[in-house]
Amino acid sequence: MESSTHLLDRGLEALGLPFAGELRDKLSRYLADIEAWNPAYGLVGASGDDLVVKHILDSLAPLDLIRALAAEIAAARGSRAAFGLSPPRLSLADLGTGAGLPGIPLALALSALDVTLVDRMGKRIRFLENQKVSLGLRNVTIVESEVERTPGRYDLVTFRAFRPFERKLFKRVFALCEPDGMVAAYKGKRERAEAELDAIEGLFSEARIEPLSVPFLAEERCLVVLRPA
Repeated sequence: MESSTHLLDRGLEALGLPFAGELRDKLSRYLADIEAWNPAYGLVGASGDDLVVKHILDSLAPLDLIRALAAEIAAARGSRAAFGLSPPRLSLADLGTGAGLPGIPLALALSALDVTLVDRMGKRIRFLENQKVSLGLRNVTIVESEVERTPGRYDLVTFRAFRPFERKLFKRVFALCEPDGMVAAYKGKRERAEAELDAIEGLFSEARIEPLSVPFLAEERCLVVLRPA
């Protein structure tokens, strides 16, 4: 993993993240564990440099956008301060997380965010539980559930490498959002994301498509930000 570790360092630097210290060390351990568990558990369809670029760096590419969304939600609740109350920690649910992507990289980079990893497959849940202990993820909760049966409500709901936008599914996805919550969906080409939005027209009050730049990846990526109607 020497070359892949060097690629991770360069990718973190390109994203403006520390390429030395706890974040880098934990991401390196996470990568090594995915590689070790993958043959038996089928966690991802990539290894080596592809695993670093198409999964880890891809997961972290919208970090500034997600920070900004969290700040927007927190600001909307700023009136709590007028009553001398501390604002609650913000929460994020990663639906169909698989190996913990993007949830684990986001949880490592955004320790002030409470992240819930949701997956329906028991063997993936076992890997996630192992990572929670191994990486000391105190801000992570793991839920074994189908998306449609996921409990709770969250400030941010995200997913990556997930199903196309579909009305029945998105009614449930939007129901998982807090009243001022938002969905942040990882997508590929903008043109395709725009076409998928047509399928859920009327379910959202606001939609914007933000371009993403993933270090060392030539393929187009974007983040679709949706506010439920």
